[in-house]
Amino acid sequence: MLSTGLVAIDATILATAVPSIVDDLGGFTQFPWLFSIYLLTQAISVPLYGKFADLVGRKPMMLLGITIFLLGSVLCGAAWSMTSLIIFRAVQGLGAGAVLPIGQTIIGDIYSVAERAKVQGYLASVWGVSSVVGPTLGGVFSDYLSWRWIFFVNIPIGLAAAMVLGRRFTEKVAHQKHSIDYAGALLLAAGGSLLVLGLLEGGVAWAWASPTSIAVLASAAALIIAFGLVERRAAEPILPLWVFRRRVLVGASSASLVVGVLLIGLTSYVPLYAQGVLGRGAIVAGFAVAALTLGWPIAAALSGRLYLRFGFRDTAFFGSSFVIVGAGLLLLVGPQSSVLHLAAACFVVGIGLGFIASPVLVAAQSSADWQTRGVVTGTTMFARSVGSALGIAVFGAVANAAVARQVGGSHPDLQNLPARILDPSIHEVFIGAGLASLVMVAAIAIMPRRTPGLS
Repeated sequence: MLSTGLVAIDATILATAVPSIVDDLGGFTQFPWLFSIYLLTQAISVPLYGKFADLVGRKPMMLLGITIFLLGSVLCGAAWSMTSLIIFRAVQGLGAGAVLPIGQTIIGDIYSVAERAKVQGYLASVWGVSSVVGPTLGGVFSDYLSWRWIFFVNIPIGLAAAMVLGRRFTEKVAHQKHSIDYAGALLLAAGGSLLVLGLLEGGVAWAWASPTSIAVLASAAALIIAFGLVERRAAEPILPLWVFRRRVLVGASSASLVVGVLLIGLTSYVPLYAQGVLGRGAIVAGFAVAALTLGWPIAAALSGRLYLRFGFRDTAFFGSSFVIVGAGLLLLVGPQSSVLHLAAACFVVGIGLGFIASPVLVAAQSSADWQTRGVVTGTTMFARSVGSALGIAVFGAVANAAVARQVGGSHPDLQNLPARILDPSIHEVFIGAGLASLVMVAAIAIMPRRTPGLS
């Protein structure tokens, strides 16, 4: 929980401090990269850490991740320009790529299937608390101390997490000589980087049909194909291809990808709708989207009772019904609606995602033994990261296309648009979220009805 809190607070604390950072360092046009580069390095490192956790153990990789994250935090706090801050955020992302999946893997190691749902609820509650504490701390530090403290605050949390893990967590690892798949790791890192980069920056830094976009995505495809060919011959592949042949893993990863799409869509556009259309302040807008992260841990904690009785897939199906209802409530929001309506829709979606995310992850982990649980967990969480990048790309394209139809041309800064234009544009994003909720049902259907490890 301490390690997860380290990353969770950092994910929510930065947004409210951006104006102060820009005032101090300049580089207004570059600041979106503070978020993009973090997501990029985190996403590509997740499956690599998962594999190495299976080879050398969870504890050393978790401590390495915390160390890298703290190093990045110190460097970010000492940044002298927007460019240096972006580079140091990349270092933070590399650390976060270890903390989240290995934390989940440790839970899979030390808790039974019956116990895991309650513990997953504890971890999900960390995100719920962080969604409130993070933005508040960011505002306090920016107004009364310095924006640099949003990074320095990570130091005591990280040291406490490392101390507890170092003293209290023990594991037995069979030490043996391994054949490290360096070629696979390099190809996966390069191909994954270009894929996420192309999804994040397409339609933003360059047009989707531009030579740059085509070159980036085509190169990503070529490297990923080469990665697949290398993995077929590797003695100890960094990402074994059997993860793409097991129904439970394919279904879990597909559902996690859609979870990532929905999360980024709501957290990006619900606050914008609350401010730009409903005319509310930033704090109230934050409350609307925080309702999602409050519903999630409640459902995650309750999901164990359901999947122990009805199975992982049926529990996830149950959750998808909440997501569909919540997406429907979003479609009913209009300029005359209250923020409570918006928050209620997010809360219902959060309930649904809690009943989906925890069961599909536990299902994936339960189908693997200790030697492969890190890879399985990393693959599932990597899918969620790719889903977030895909969601940014798709929803951004939908919103910009809707604006272009109304005013002509592109309008990259949605925050400066009047409510009469912003309302129908974001409504198209909400329609996209509704369609994604239906895709979620198809993704869950891939999973087998019964999963090995549950019985």
